[in-house]
Amino acid sequence: MAQRSARTEKQIAANIFKGSLGNMIEWFDWYVYASFAIYFSAAFFPAENKTAELLSTAAVFAVGFLMRPLGSFIMGRFADRKGRRAALTLSVTIMATGSLVIAVTPGFKVIGVWSPLILVVTRLFQGLSLGGEYGTSATYLSEMASPKRRGFYSSFQYVTLISGQLFALLVQIVLQSLLSNAQLYAFGWRIPFVIGALGAVAVLWLRLSMEESDQFTAKNKHSKKAGTLTLLAKYPKQFFTVVGLTFGGTIAFYAYTTYLQKFMINTTGLNTRVVSVINFFALLVMLILQPIFGAISDKIGRKPMLLWFGIGGTLFTVPIFSVLAHVHSPWAAFFLMLTGVVIVSGYTSINAIVKAELFPTEIRALGVGFPYGLTVAIFGGTVEYVALWLRSANMESLFFYYVAFASFVSLVVYWRMLETSSASEINVDSVTDAATGIENGQVGR
Repeated sequence: MAQRSARTEKQIAANIFKGSLGNMIEWFDWYVYASFAIYFSAAFFPAENKTAELLSTAAVFAVGFLMRPLGSFIMGRFADRKGRRAALTLSVTIMATGSLVIAVTPGFKVIGVWSPLILVVTRLFQGLSLGGEYGTSATYLSEMASPKRRGFYSSFQYVTLISGQLFALLVQIVLQSLLSNAQLYAFGWRIPFVIGALGAVAVLWLRLSMEESDQFTAKNKHSKKAGTLTLLAKYPKQFFTVVGLTFGGTIAFYAYTTYLQKFMINTTGLNTRVVSVINFFALLVMLILQPIFGAISDKIGRKPMLLWFGIGGTLFTVPIFSVLAHVHSPWAAFFLMLTGVVIVSGYTSINAIVKAELFPTEIRALGVGFPYGLTVAIFGGTVEYVALWLRSANMESLFFYYVAFASFVSLVVYWRMLETSSASEINVDSVTDAATGIENGQVGR
């Protein structure tokens, strides 16, 4: 049994930072696609109208999500057997390579059908990378955090996720101010993909200097059963709890963030640049809320925060979207979006730690990532496509009820589940590791 190390809060924070920054770059690379789809859709999918072009790029966005269950399985198994650090380093390498490929791929007019084909294949690999990133990152942050601050530290998964989206929006705003629309459509959309690829160099160095979690070192390093489907099959209740937890959260998150930008342009009729600014500041507030909500969950529990989202999403989604469809003021649009992201923060801030607390160490990365990846692939990745399809069929209001219904389904799960902070498998592992260390003549700390 390896001796467990006692880390100071400064050392814990340093490891959390290194793990989180890589998460930010991955999500920046992922969201750059959604943020700049308006500009590059014609380059890969020339069509007679803008809605058709956006439907094509939204379909590719959804296709990328289809690889996430496979990625969560492959990378989750890898993380449970070879280490969290190794899996996180591999995932960011795949994502960065994909961004570079998109940045240099010629358009449809130059290489014909090869252009969208390369885009689709690249997004498949990026989806595999992102599928592995979520479960491994959630596991690493949860295991690395000090026991009484797990909600706070694990919230940085969505802090960096939102940071990646904010960074993508900030780059969009800057490029919109420096380049004309013609330049953005011609070549400007390639710049953020280059930025994402280059950012991975520093991230790779940081992740290589991360410490491995004590839980993995103590339990998984020499375990032949770690990260197997046979072992995961012993936790069906936890598996389906993750599915239920994620269902409403992922649909609401992508509805209020990624899709809302296009909704304000296409339905509300606001200027593209104004919408970018609205999104930036609403998401900035959401980012700030994550550690606050995470710290609150350390005091009052995870379940009240989940109920906050479930009830709010069920009751207020339809009114928010219905009013937003008819407003003309950018300020009104901003406060409506802000209301939505404050509601969703009840889920985003603590979903990583809640899922991690459901599984023991030897199956944690796979247990968190695989059911999450399946749910996000089917429901989260199709949010934009469903919304745009309903809009094209003149039934856009049905989308509002779809999001509200998803929130209600998860609300039922939240209501029936136990409080994970008081029955955490991470606590069980820590006690077991400490006791085993004492039996072997070691000091378990």
